Order: sequence, then C-alpha cells, then structure tokens
Amino acid sequence: MTTNTHYDAIIIGTGAGGGTLAYHLAPSGKKILILERGKFLPREKENWSALEVYQKERYHTPEQWYDVNHKPFRPATNYWVGGNTKVYGAALLRLRERDFEEVEHKDGISPAWPLKYRDFEPYYTQAEQLYDVHGQGGIDPTEAARSLPYPYPPVHHEPRMQELVNSLREAGLHPFNLPLGLKLNEVDKSLGNCIRCDTCDGFPCLTQGKADAEINCMQPIRHNENITLLTEAKVTRLHTSPSGREVTRVETEIDGETQFFTGDIVVVACGAINSAALLLRSHNDQHPNGLANSSDQVGRNLMKHISMAMVQLNTKLNPSVYQKTIAISDFYWGESDFPYPMGLVQNTGNVLADMLPAEVPALLAPLLKLRPGAELKTVADHTVGWWLQTEDLPDPENRVQVEKERLYLNYKPNNLEASDRLAKRWVGVLKQVDRAEHCIPFSLYPRNMMPLQSVGHQCGTCLFGEDPKTSVLDLNCRTHDVDNLYVVDGSFFPSSSAVNPTLTIIANSLRVGDRLLERFLK
Repeated sequence: MTTNTHYDAIIIGTGAGGGTLAYHLAPSGKKILILERGKFLPREKENWSALEVYQKERYHTPEQWYDVNHKPFRPATNYWVGGNTKVYGAALLRLRERDFEEVEHKDGISPAWPLKYRDFEPYYTQAEQLYDVHGQGGIDPTEAARSLPYPYPPVHHEPRMQELVNSLREAGLHPFNLPLGLKLNEVDKSLGNCIRCDTCDGFPCLTQGKADAEINCMQPIRHNENITLLTEAKVTRLHTSPSGREVTRVETEIDGETQFFTGDIVVVACGAINSAALLLRSHNDQHPNGLANSSDQVGRNLMKHISMAMVQLNTKLNPSVYQKTIAISDFYWGESDFPYPMGLVQNTGNVLADMLPAEVPALLAPLLKLRPGAELKTVADHTVGWWLQTEDLPDPENRVQVEKERLYLNYKPNNLEASDRLAKRWVGVLKQVDRAEHCIPFSLYPRNMMPLQSVGHQCGTCLFGEDPKTSVLDLNCRTHDVDNLYVVDGSFFPSSSAVNPTLTIIANSLRVGDRLLERFLK
C-alpha cells in the first residue's frame, strides 16, 4: 500500500542523528515524516533495575546478528524513540582539534577529515546547548578552543570521587569534569529532573533527567502539525527511480503489512551498522552492490573503539551515588616513551551488585565466589568503575555485510598495543593512588575488553569525502550516487578518535540540517 501523503522529507530513525535533525527541521514548516522501528521506551520501575537491565538485557533488541564465523550474537543495541541515547551514559565530548588531522598511531594512520574542527565548532556549541551539557573549560589539557563556555556548570564530584581527583592531581595528572548531558540543577534541585541516582550509565532514566534524543528533540516537536511520527515502523528497503538517481519510495513494515511512503528528501539515520545494512539491502539493477555503493565503501571501515571496563577494588568504601564525573586525557596523545595516541579514561557509572554476575571481569570471579549472594553488595560498595577507550583505526575489511537478510559484522580489533599500554599505565596510576590513600595495601584492578556485541560507539560504514570513488557521502552527507538521499548518524566518520562519538553526531546533524534548510528554499 502506498500512502497518498507526500512528504517534503522522510527521516528514518530518531536517535542522536535523526532525532536531532527532526528537531532542527521542524520549525521550517515543511511536512516531515519520521519513521522509528521501535516504540516509546516504557517508564517503569525496571528502568532502575540492574538485574533487568544488565542480566536480563530488558531493553536491548532480541534480534540476532552474526559474526564472521556465522555465529549468532545478540547486539547491545536499542530500538526506541531516541535510539541508543535512551540508555547512553550522556558523556558528550568534542573531538580534539588534532583528531581532524592525519595522526600516526602505533598500528597505522588515522586519516584526516575533509572538514576541520573549525567547521564543526559552531555546531558543537549548538549541540551542547540543545543537549544540556554540563562542563568546565580550561582544565582538559587536550581540549580545543571554544567560542562559548559550556551552557551549564560542571557536575560536581561527590566526596570519594573528589578524593580521587585530588590524588590524581598529586600524581601529576590533569583530571577534568566529564562533560555530561543532564537535566540537572544542583543549586535548586526542584528545577531539574535529574536526581543524581546510581542507575544512569547504561540505564533508561525513569525521571527523564537524561538529555536524550527523545526528551530533548522528539517530545518538543512530535505534536507539531507538520510532523508525523510513526513508531514500530521498520524500514526494510529503499526504492529508486529507473535512473537510480532518486529514492522514490520507502518500503516500511507496520503491523505486519508493507506500506510505501514518498518524499522529496530521504534521510537514513539508523545508526552506522543498520544504515549500512539498509543501503546494502536496497540493491537494484542500477545499484547492484547496494544503494549508493558505486565506491564499494558502504559497510566498510566499521569502528567502535577498543574499549575496556576496569574495576578498582580496594578496602576503602565508595559511598558515591553518582560517580560518573571524572575524565583523564593525559595519555590521549601518548607519552614520552610511547609517542603514539593511547586514549581517554573516564568513570563508568556505579558498579552495582546486580551488575556483577553479568559484567564482572574474570579476574574478579574467584573473589565473588568467596562472597556469594548478599555479599555482592559488599564487593560493589568498595569499587570504582573506569572506562578506557582507544581509537580503532579504519580498516576496509572491518565491515557490515548482509547475506540472505542476515546482518554480519566482520570485525577484528586493531591498535591493541596502544590499548594495552593505556590499561597498564592506568593500573600503575591507580596503584600509586591506592598506596597513598590506604593503610592496608589491598587492591585489585580486573578488566574486561568489550566484545563484538558492544556496539554503542559504532561509526564509519558510509564515510564522507569529496571523491565519489573513495567515499559514500559528500561533505553535506548526501550520497554521491543518489541526489535526494542523505545519511545522518555516525556512519560519516572517517576516523573514530578516542572520545565518545555522540556529540559529534549531534553537531553534524545540526550542520547537515542547515544545508537541508537551504535546499528547501531553492
């Protein structure tokens, strides 16, 4: 069935890319259809249950993807209005200015971007305002120049975390307040939804205190006369004109039936992996290798960071309720005897007792066996969680593929020496801190590398550039091959840097939105 309504624009996906773009275009008055395969994430007590969220994966999609060996796995990804921002940790950092340049790593070259920091800076500023970012400039030794300060003051450190900050500074480091997108007012708590709870990072927010794409972008516009939002509407294929130069119909599955929608502009914002998969599934006679894939680059160069969770376990009690407030970039570009980038260190959210059976590193398992059941809380109360991320380099063999409707991730981590170096260096820092703080020298630092299923920082797969032979998108994120087709999510990244990608996705969406507004006026 083809609907009779023709739209000025169709946006597929409501996450950091699609939700932000919809918000930016809504005031234009143009008729916009937004298609979201998920529904609104329910507000329920289980939002705050570590058992439900981490052990039972209540909010992850149940679908199966496949690795290169045809082994199925359940990806840690989320289909809701707001996309993965519904459960993200709200860490919103800018790429470093040097990240936009060619950078030599231990395992290879991180390529230069065709646009530079100066091109993104005004949109970073807009993105921070739109997503309520709290932070403080002038402390992070790797940060670039800012045209405006953060819109909100930094989230303060609770006493135990402040002790760690002081100890890190005594060790010669420069910890800074992690920039966070929260609806938080620490002067008058009645004016903010965020209550600084211990179930933020990886959890949905029951109080709607997290600045996510649903709360900050979709809810303010969803009832506008020119906006149509359809949930549980899974786009399965894009159809083109006989020339292959325009998308003419968007095939969508709704309530078990196939419907077709038409629009002047079509924007794919499904996340880097699913956007590539949709283009590959949309092959036709004019695009035999997948839609907009004359370069054979669709799906290639998948990146998702070399990420590691580390637990600092010692005798000192950590009563912090909201502890995800610290970041360290001193090793971002390496150090004197390792002149290659290593990456970023930041807090995780609280390590809760019900998270341990699902998330605990193998080295901690023997200790937990000695303290089973209720004693898990005792262990958790003496932990600080750390998250280490190192840039993975673009590799054309790391790719998304579709075979007989199955989605495959052919992905092999790289830059592992730099990641291992960062882990060992950080353990050394924590040992130094713990020796200075504790009378009883007992500490463990178990760690886990994030597996293939961990795709929260996905980017690449449809990189942007000026040459149609080596890139999928032009500098405005319009596909080279199809005139009215855009991709606005993390797909466009030529490199991943070592900071969380969400703020750059948001900023780019605002940038592309300006180009679409100009196109509307032509």
